[in-house]
Amino acid sequence: MNSPAAVEALGALAQEHRLTLFRLLVQAGDEGMPAGGIAESLGVPNSSLSFHLAHLTRAGLIQQRRQGRSLIYTADYAAMNALVGYLMENCCGGATCAPAVQCGEDAAQTQERKSA
Repeated sequence: MNSPAAVEALGALAQEHRLTLFRLLVQAGDEGMPAGGIAESLGVPNSSLSFHLAHLTRAGLIQQRRQGRSLIYTADYAAMNALVGYLMENCCGGATCAPAVQCGEDAAQTQERKSA
């Protein structure tokens, strides 16, 4: 990834509806979601949703495919990984980085221990 592509991707995510939309598609996984399901989940009018979907598609963060008469949208995990990789490139100035963030139940247990 290069700087202009990173700026475009970050700019696309720097809007509340688009960030929420992208996170929804990440949660949907490889199956993705039809545009109608996205609109219903987000409570966004179809005209606004089309604008946001187009913006994220141009930025390369989501993909669309036709399934019957529906357009199915999915997060582009490779593009997101490339963006995160670009942001983290050469992190910590070559020093050992902080430990990886834990997900799920283990993270909640760790947080409880830290706050007690």
